[in-house]
Amino acid sequence: MTGLTRLALVLGLSVVAVGGVAAVETVPGMPPVVDPTNLYSETTADKLSAAAAKALPRVYVPNLQSNDVSVIDPATLKVIDRFPVGVNPQHVVPSWDLTTLWVTNNAEHRTDGTLTPIDPLTGKPGPPVAVDDPYNMYFTPDGRSAIVVAEALKRLDFRDPKTMALQSSLAAPGCAGINHGDYSIDGRYLIMTCEYQGRLVKIDWINRKVLSYLKLSGGGIPQDIRVSPDGKVFYVAELRRGGVYVIDGDAFKEIGFVKTGVGTHGLYPSRDGTKLYVANRGSSQIGGKPRGPGSVAVIDFATRKVVATWPIPKGGSPDMGNVSADGKRLWLSGRYDNVVYVIDTTTGEVVTIPVGKEPHGLTVWPQPGRYSLGHTGNMR
Repeated sequence: MTGLTRLALVLGLSVVAVGGVAAVETVPGMPPVVDPTNLYSETTADKLSAAAAKALPRVYVPNLQSNDVSVIDPATLKVIDRFPVGVNPQHVVPSWDLTTLWVTNNAEHRTDGTLTPIDPLTGKPGPPVAVDDPYNMYFTPDGRSAIVVAEALKRLDFRDPKTMALQSSLAAPGCAGINHGDYSIDGRYLIMTCEYQGRLVKIDWINRKVLSYLKLSGGGIPQDIRVSPDGKVFYVAELRRGGVYVIDGDAFKEIGFVKTGVGTHGLYPSRDGTKLYVANRGSSQIGGKPRGPGSVAVIDFATRKVVATWPIPKGGSPDMGNVSADGKRLWLSGRYDNVVYVIDTTTGEVVTIPVGKEPHGLTVWPQPGRYSLGHTGNMR
């Protein structure tokens, strides 16, 4: 037993060493990082968990303006169900234990926000749970708390992951438009984007405190954020400049920028953990029109460069979604075109499916992985 491993065990940390690569000491309760060079190693196509494998293969699409969810059968590419939810459904979020899908209905400019649970075994919704302003939702790496992102209130609400009873709240007064986040490879900190202030916030979620803020050099309108497979950097989608900032998370400093297309918004790793799919919404402003110059850029994680760009035929607005379990399709909502795009991840070929009004954070289910950190399936 090495000194590092012995110390980790004393502290209750989880340590795994692979092929001589330095082991990752994770926070207590967090499942181990199996491959320190690829934190997505357990989300490959052949690693569907027993819990997720029982689920119906479905794509759940929250329609922001029609207050409902469209349900697509991925085998037939047809909408097979549609049910009402709360006001302004924003995202469909897999729970940490993969047994529930939560629709975050933030009731923008109102006070009647709710979470609608969906049973993935039946594809049907359950009774809504009242919570404050649930724009988005994440889970702590140890699975002990759901984090409801109360965007309008500049606040994170830590809640029981099953009942959604409030545990505690954390104010982030310097983060107007707090909305998307991701964790360091060891789970110690969370970085979230501040959409309306052109900055990021770094959070010690264990001790429930804001550590610091980082103003992005170009300001702009930061959107989604995703950590690299080796955990060394974070990619931050930036709507106005049309690209992704590259951030050293530990040092919390900006180290680069990659141009990707107009209106950069959603970020999704490929199933093999080698590429990052970047959804460019086709508008550099918050809000947009149909048939914009939307596209998907493909970044190679190893080189941090764009290796392919797939335009949406005749224009469109690819927004948020995720990759199919087998990695062969990228599913994205067409935010301002009232459609869903199904993109072949080999050729970039696009199929469109009409859905409700202003589709947003859709999720594909089931997805491989041991647990979910939230959003539309940030799996580990």
